[in-house]
Amino acid sequence: MKNIPMIIISLFSILFFMSVVVVSASHSLNVPNLLDASSLEDELSYSLYHKSCQDVEGIIYRKVKEWVKKDPTIAPSLIRLHFHDCAVRGCDASILLDHSGSERSANVSKSLRGFQVIEEIKAELEKKCPRTVSCADILTTAARDATVLAGGPFWTIPFGRKDGRVSLAKETASVPMGRESITKLIEFFQSKGLNVLDLVVLSGAHTIGRSTCESVQYRLYDYKGTKKPDPSINPQYLNYLRRKCRWASENVYLDGTTPTTFDVEYYRNLKKKMGLLSTDQLLYSDSRTRPIADALSFQSSLFSNQFSVSMVKLANILDVKSQDSGEIRVKCNRMNY
Repeated sequence: MKNIPMIIISLFSILFFMSVVVVSASHSLNVPNLLDASSLEDELSYSLYHKSCQDVEGIIYRKVKEWVKKDPTIAPSLIRLHFHDCAVRGCDASILLDHSGSERSANVSKSLRGFQVIEEIKAELEKKCPRTVSCADILTTAARDATVLAGGPFWTIPFGRKDGRVSLAKETASVPMGRESITKLIEFFQSKGLNVLDLVVLSGAHTIGRSTCESVQYRLYDYKGTKKPDPSINPQYLNYLRRKCRWASENVYLDGTTPTTFDVEYYRNLKKKMGLLSTDQLLYSDSRTRPIADALSFQSSLFSNQFSVSMVKLANILDVKSQDSGEIRVKCNRMNY
């Protein structure tokens, strides 16, 4: 019972600061025109594959489970792969196309994993239901199942995403790399129809998974050209990271406390100045995001519920051109013709 007032305060904090940020952002941020997302979402259906490909979700889940059992790190990799897909041209599986100059070939994509998982799922589905289930729907569902298998929440997914026929490396330039300011992140999320709450909640996916040391070494040795470490890093955590990240090619856990458990420890780490990426730690130093991060750190059910909501919004980012001219690929790494 002692925690109830804190939970209520946390909920009101989120609602209050969301209203403040939305109002101020509408006046100060230059947000690109969004497509009519609601009309495109109407094209999605929860029953699309009920007759045309029965047990599609079961097939996807079993294959993801098989991979996660062999390698638990594939779960956060699938979530990240899904985010990178939706961040460019909406959720159209354009990140999966493997050709010269594609999104997959871009520098920001070089550490992405999970492609083989999607290819194996697609091959199995093609045997059962040829040319029926899109790679975009497969990736979206695999990210959900990966979350569940990592101990996170479940949510229902409507189907009907088309596989895009355009994939350009240069368009990945806007995808967050972990060094952006909070303002830049808010602008990016708003351009996709997401808000500040979604930004903070989806950042919580860093409760599991790893990052390359290359992404954080500048914080450890030469922050903003000072030849000194980022002063916002906890000294003990700094020492740990310096030992762990002697080589840029090494990997380090995003959550230094419970790295393989889907929980709210990620947000609690921010209070202790143990955010791995600069963008992680900035969530707790910026007045627009700190109250939300603070509230989420107190209540795991609040985080789980909102993570489901934000992931649904992410998966429903659709590009009108991809939907209109898209296809159902036979192989996820290349177009049909």
